[in-house]
This record gives sequence, structure tokens and C-alpha cells, in this order.
Amino acid sequence: MGHQATFHAPHGGADFLGLRVARDGHTEIVYDDGVTRRMVWRVAGAAAVSEARLSDALRVAVGSLRVVPTLYDELKKRAIAIERVAG
Repeated sequence: MGHQATFHAPHGGADFLGLRVARDGHTEIVYDDGVTRRMVWRVAGAAAVSEARLSDALRVAVGSLRVVPTLYDELKKRAIAIERVAG
């Protein structure tokens, strides 16, 4: 994964989802609600997961009113495993 991707809620909320590569080389998903909640997940087996599949899941999730539950649903649909790192 060579690129970072960021998505902001289109419905006027401050919700943010992003992909990043941590210092240790693991791909992480970052969520921030713009007020109090910030969560970080590590993508398990990121080498086998395409950036396009992850980006699609994040794009759908950030477009919903309930971002985190939708993110979990979208990742599950795409068989992408994550583990919570922070938040």
C-alpha cells in the first residue's frame, strides 16, 4: 500500500476515516468523530488486502450516519480482519 486515503462525512458531520501505514509497516484505519472519539485499528494480513477494497469499505462507512457500525459491517462483507490498537 503506497498511498494514504482519507474520507470525510458528506452529510455535514465531522466524521473522518483514513488509511495510513504505521512506522512498523502495518496498515491502520483511523476514525475520528471530530469531537471526542478517536479510534485506530490495525488491518490483519494487510499484504493480502488490496487498497481498493479497503478504500471502498471506508467510503461506504463514512457516508452513513452510523460510521463505526457500518465500517465493521463493510469490512466483514469483504472478509477484512482488523484488531483495535487505540481508542
